Amino acid sequence: MPYVLGIVLALAVGVYATAMRFDRDRVLYPTLLIVFGSYYVLFAILGGSAGAIVIESLITGVFAVVATVGFRRNLWLVVAGLVAHGAMDLVHGHLVANPGVPAWWPAWCMSYDVVAGAYLAWRLARTHTARTPFPATLSALPEAGR
Repeated sequence: MPYVLGIVLALAVGVYATAMRFDRDRVLYPTLLIVFGSYYVLFAILGGSAGAIVIESLITGVFAVVATVGFRRNLWLVVAGLVAHGAMDLVHGHLVANPGVPAWWPAWCMSYDVVAGAYLAWRLARTHTARTPFPATLSALPEAGR
């Protein structure tokens, strides 16, 4: 069930963000990557594991760097980061002993991350450019910049 809920929610958020034009700015998906990565740190705090807090913070830092570079350079890096975070969710329990992680979280987060990454990839492919990914952003560029 967590897989289904992750897929449905990622699609619902993606479609809603597009319909409301929240995704016309480059910041939405990089922010999602950072926020979802940071939940593991929160779970480590809730679980009271200092070692897990350190490891989860380092992992979150890696994804934050990917999100930042992708935001500034190329949103395809954010696609890769979301999918990579989904892969990390799949093996997370083998990498980090974090007692605060709910049993359902890795499955939910993995499915959400992969679908969000796929949705962003679809949006980028439709606009043919990762630098200025969405139509509203394209229309805001000066004519000479196109």
